[in-house]
Amino acid sequence: MLALIGVVFLVIGAYAEQIPDYNKPYAPIYTDKEVYSWTDKIRITIAAPSWNENKYGIDSIGDDASHPVKISTSSHSLEPYRLTETAPNSGIFTGEVVLTGFLHDADGDGQSDTQPRTMGVGPTSGLLETKRDDGITISFEFADGVVLTKSVKVSWNFAEIEFSNPNYLVTDQVVIQVRDADMNLNPESLDQVNVDVSSDSDSAGISVAATETGEDSGIFEALVVLTQTNDSSGNRLLAIPGNTITARYEDRTLPSPYSISDEQDVMAKSIIGSNIPDIEKITVIDLYIADSSGKQITELRSDQRVQIVNNIQNNEGYPQEFTCIIQISDSQDSVILLSWIGGELSPGQNFEVSQSWTPTKSDNYKIETFVWKSLGDARPLSTSYVKSVYVE
Repeated sequence: MLALIGVVFLVIGAYAEQIPDYNKPYAPIYTDKEVYSWTDKIRITIAAPSWNENKYGIDSIGDDASHPVKISTSSHSLEPYRLTETAPNSGIFTGEVVLTGFLHDADGDGQSDTQPRTMGVGPTSGLLETKRDDGITISFEFADGVVLTKSVKVSWNFAEIEFSNPNYLVTDQVVIQVRDADMNLNPESLDQVNVDVSSDSDSAGISVAATETGEDSGIFEALVVLTQTNDSSGNRLLAIPGNTITARYEDRTLPSPYSISDEQDVMAKSIIGSNIPDIEKITVIDLYIADSSGKQITELRSDQRVQIVNNIQNNEGYPQEFTCIIQISDSQDSVILLSWIGGELSPGQNFEVSQSWTPTKSDNYKIETFVWKSLGDARPLSTSYVKSVYVE
């Protein structure tokens, strides 16, 4: 008899901690976020040590109709929903539910990008429909008549877009990042969004796919390669130094007070530079004097018609527009001739620019050559070239 009583005491001792304390209910409910987008994954944790029935096994809560876990929006619900223990004897129970949104064309292709449905019994099979502006309530009947709850919000977000750098060299790869949690349409796979990219040299530009950086990140990245000689195609964009490149993303999931059908362009800009300084983009290789037949001469006479010839070279691997300015001054520093010629140099092109001149008197003259972007844009593309000549 005494042995029997001892067994009874052991049994009672084994289950005493497994019966929930109705007077002190402890089962806090946690979620990984306080605000979710319409197609997010909700990760739920309930710390319920009183429901750790088997310290050597994995327990479950919520799938008992008398003590259910319920996950609900304003119009749909999952009940009962099973959560499972993270490890034997942990007393911590977790589960996941994927939100499936409502019918809506989020990328502008004329078709809905969601499949709204509500189904699943847990712990990771749950699918739950939501509205744009919704709320989710997670409840657990800890004991008879004792229900613990946690509420979170559902809302769309404003998208953001940016370049990885405010300035790029022509040899750099351009990375564009879009942050739009609303386009994480499937939190268990990599989604994509489209970004339009253009430059001053190609206003039509290209459309590139930006791929999600992780299955549930809501961050998308696209890579663009710059070209200075070829047409834009694929993820290759025609852009030369001095160009501004623009990335545009169309956000079709705007939060209140915008309507569900509203759209908004989100834009970012960056500048294309060069690893060659502006003043070295073109080189004046030589300046010489030629007679009417084009033969180079070293002795000049007054009233003799000659050609001032500048040999210039494009140091860039892309076409460059230029204006070459020739200025002649006499020994008194008075400018007696000022002329200019504009054009375009092909990549690496060597080109001769000439200007006729007939000196009217014997003197020492200074001939200067300047190469600018244009008369309206006086950025020097080359250091000035100076040559002194004597006219008999």
